[in-house]
Amino acid sequence: MKALVYTAPNEVTYRDEPDPSLAPGEVLIEVEAVGICGSDMHAYHGHDPRRVPPLILGHELAGRIVDGPGAGARVTVNPLITCGMCEWCLQGRDNLCAHRTMIGMTRPGGFAQYVTTAARSVVALPDGMPSRVAALTEPAATALHALHLAGRALVRPLAECRVLVLGGGAIGLLSALLLRSRGVRDLQVAETNALRRAAVSRATAAAVYDPAADASPPPASVDLVIDAVGAKATRTAALAAVKPGGVVMHIGLLDWESEIDMRKLTLAEITLIGAYTYATADVHAAVHALHEGAFGDLAWVEERPLAEGSRAFRDLHAGRAGAAKILLRP
Repeated sequence: MKALVYTAPNEVTYRDEPDPSLAPGEVLIEVEAVGICGSDMHAYHGHDPRRVPPLILGHELAGRIVDGPGAGARVTVNPLITCGMCEWCLQGRDNLCAHRTMIGMTRPGGFAQYVTTAARSVVALPDGMPSRVAALTEPAATALHALHLAGRALVRPLAECRVLVLGGGAIGLLSALLLRSRGVRDLQVAETNALRRAAVSRATAAAVYDPAADASPPPASVDLVIDAVGAKATRTAALAAVKPGGVVMHIGLLDWESEIDMRKLTLAEITLIGAYTYATADVHAAVHALHEGAFGDLAWVEERPLAEGSRAFRDLHAGRAGAAKILLRP
């Protein structure tokens, strides 16, 4: 089969790879569309020790089962393969499973014509759901999971809150779209890339600004801050912007370490929440939300052939791509 393989830092190569073989309890999926995630870019830059080249990246996908249970069904996948037996799995918090593996990280992923995964990790698609929509299930589930956790911590209903989203990539944009669908009227999005600012503005009608050049929200003025970048600078900005008693939802993983203003966190009773991926329930909910149009028409999604994947990675690296999500088609 043809695959796009992460072969070295800042290098992905389109080449022939052996067809995957099925293990018991697995399915073979013919990939129809697969998205480039920020974590794929993190690996591409050589910054993720969990993703060791040579490796087929890619975990945001939709396709058709061609072998194994449910053959013929069109599906998306929960890329996390969990044990189903630990305390977190039994609580329905399987994203925290200590024994989890993941396609595109600990095993070959979806930047290929075919991929295998656990049969229990697939989610059937509604009839007529396009693959370009279904391939957004994984990042949409991340946004759903984060807003679910944030909503539990907010004192007032989400629709009444002033919200700031830091980052106009896929997670930030999907979060903004979901916030709009849930009635949030006072919404700001910070994004440094001019092309993405334009795309976010068109898709969400939010107040979009460049944090490197424009005035940020006044200090202590925002009920909820969603940090979809996870850099030292965005953590600092989030703590500065949030109101006393407010919530900071931390999703991004760009920088691994930094100090934050613990004095404000304590004295202002700020709730800081880390959100990692999604539970299986979020994946199912994301499929239905996408199919029902909760995230809009997704006109901002760009599609390219898998054979041109190396150029897509280079364009994302150089900031030449305005799309918050590029899908590759094998």
